[in-house]
Amino acid sequence: MNGARWLAQALVAEGIDTLFGYPGGAIMPFYDALHDAPGLKHVLVRHEQGAAFAANGYARASGRVGVCVATSGPGASNLVTGIADAMLDSVPMVVITGQVPTSLMGTDAFQELDVFGMTMPMVKHSFIARRVDDLPRIVGEAFRIARSGRPGPVLVDLPKDVQLADAAHLSMHAPLAVDAPEAPMDASLHEALALISQADRPVIYGGGGIALGDALPAFRTFVDATQIPTVLTLKGLGALPAKHPLNLGMLGMHGSRAANLAVQECDVLIVVGARFDDRATGKLAEFAPNARVVHMDIDACELGKLRHADAAVRGDIITTLTKLTLPCAAQLHGRHGTARRSWRAHCQERARTHAARYDAPGDGVFAPAMLKRLSEIAPDAIVSCDVGQHQMWVAQHWQLDDPRKHLTSGALGAMGFGLPAAIGAQLALDKSRNPDARVVCVSGDGSFLMNVQELATLRRYGLPVKIVLLDNQALGMVRQWQELFFERRYSEIDLSDNPDFVAVAQAFGIEALHVERAADMDGALQALLDARGPALLHVAIDTATNVWPLVPPNRNNAEMLDPQLDAVSAPHPLQEKTRALSA
Repeated sequence: MNGARWLAQALVAEGIDTLFGYPGGAIMPFYDALHDAPGLKHVLVRHEQGAAFAANGYARASGRVGVCVATSGPGASNLVTGIADAMLDSVPMVVITGQVPTSLMGTDAFQELDVFGMTMPMVKHSFIARRVDDLPRIVGEAFRIARSGRPGPVLVDLPKDVQLADAAHLSMHAPLAVDAPEAPMDASLHEALALISQADRPVIYGGGGIALGDALPAFRTFVDATQIPTVLTLKGLGALPAKHPLNLGMLGMHGSRAANLAVQECDVLIVVGARFDDRATGKLAEFAPNARVVHMDIDACELGKLRHADAAVRGDIITTLTKLTLPCAAQLHGRHGTARRSWRAHCQERARTHAARYDAPGDGVFAPAMLKRLSEIAPDAIVSCDVGQHQMWVAQHWQLDDPRKHLTSGALGAMGFGLPAAIGAQLALDKSRNPDARVVCVSGDGSFLMNVQELATLRRYGLPVKIVLLDNQALGMVRQWQELFFERRYSEIDLSDNPDFVAVAQAFGIEALHVERAADMDGALQALLDARGPALLHVAIDTATNVWPLVPPNRNNAEMLDPQLDAVSAPHPLQEKTRALSA
């Protein structure tokens, strides 16, 4: 029993059944230990960034801790983007890296890198095990910290000599209890109730903290009981089903007109597990200008960080919502009841009036229509996105009913996330023995090539991930901004020399097909879903297609650009410019 074998057994004791990694010199003792670790499935990715993103996707889809492993030096540094993504999106992960022996640390030894120092700003905590006797404390604390409170990644750096050291004297690992979330203070609940009870035009603004806090039933009960119009962030999508009558859609830069205008006009904004991200708020100084704010969050650092909270409620979101539901619902029949019913009807009518349109002209595939259709014929699927225009189209048009079915790199916006995250999610679903487990990866031609090597991982493990590759032969979102805000001075966005993606997938042994006509879309989507193993659908779309609506930089969320709709808010020069460009 050496340190590496003790660690493998400790992972099993922590409930870990799957980990993602890539071996190398400094982590080799741990990989040797995997031979004698029944109950641990190691997934060999083809790049360490793929390991971090796969563990990330596994954690997002399952709610459990994701684990990734790499060797020292370049192995560890290749994990960094995935670690940062987990930190910024509050994903529970334990990251295990090999390190040179303790006697060589600080000597610039082969593949030595201070991963402890370089990741310090992007983890909840870091550990270096300098003695084998440190392992029980470190492993227990790593998993406790990753799971507790606002989740996040924890790094465990393991020198090679610690892995090889005798651990026969160490007791069997016992997981530490997760810190119980703090209950909100009664005074803060009274302040929140007082504000909500005075509102004529309330809006609920729900974020990623709802799913992270396992508060989905409590949140939906609160919305249904209070009948308050609701908007959601990118990471909050699915907290209310897409077709829920009170769901006005996503707010922010590419949010719906109904959601953005409701927030701008509300008098009380009830923020549940959201953090006033700049992509959600637009010009912060003009965000919800007439609203008093009730802010509920488990992380005290978020309360008042970007917007003053008139009622700041720190603590467990389930407890907070549960204690507020009945008192707030009672206000429906109070003196503000008539005003609230009128406000609700106004918001819902605007959502109907400005609903997304899918009647694009021409014979080509219109991506929003295709994604909406795919979500309808695969309603139970988890969708994993890369970053760019396709990411926003998924957010706008996929009919989501659960936040854990939507895997997207939110705060970091990391291209290359989609495919490895889908691999992690598929393995998480398989572990739950869900017979209807299905994962769809929606990617763009720019993002896809960043981790295309993970097609080999799909093939090796026979994972039935379905890939929809939207190919506009450009870095679409950058091209759109250069069109609108940089006078069409297109710079380094041309991807017209893309490879034959169907041939690429087939070279990896993956079934692939191509579609470019709207008339063939339904048949191609059904063929994709019917494929028995992994499959790719290459979709050619128009390079000039843009994502609408769009809130321009340094504008408030009422100043949306959308050539398809008449201006609702006061016009500004960019509105006419955009119409001219699109014409």
